[in-house]
Amino acid sequence: MTNVPNASFKQQLLTQRAAVVEQLSALRGGQVGRAEASAEHFSETQDSRAQVNTARELEFALDEHESAELAAINAALSRIEAGTFGQCTDCGVQIPDARLHAAPEAPRCIACQTEFERNHGGAVN
Repeated sequence: MTNVPNASFKQQLLTQRAAVVEQLSALRGGQVGRAEASAEHFSETQDSRAQVNTARELEFALDEHESAELAAINAALSRIEAGTFGQCTDCGVQIPDARLHAAPEAPRCIACQTEFERNHGGAVN
């Protein structure tokens, strides 16, 4: 395990999760789903079709990014509960504390993350 207690990382992750959930809620306009929020936002607009399509694509991209971030945070919290937090999910080596402080949701060491991004076209998870 890391030198820093997992409770510190858990609190950091819970704070991040609350912020992402709030962002998703604001983006979606409350508790409605992505499709309903998009339809509501763009149903009665004076903008051109191209502007509406661009805005809709941006909204979907933001939602997708924040949903992926939320999934990564939840996975890190699961690793804390399982006792595997701080270990690279690919090779099992200890992830340096500096990396975990910067990105506590990081599932991989730098070497494995670099290889993962190379093989998956820059994907983070």
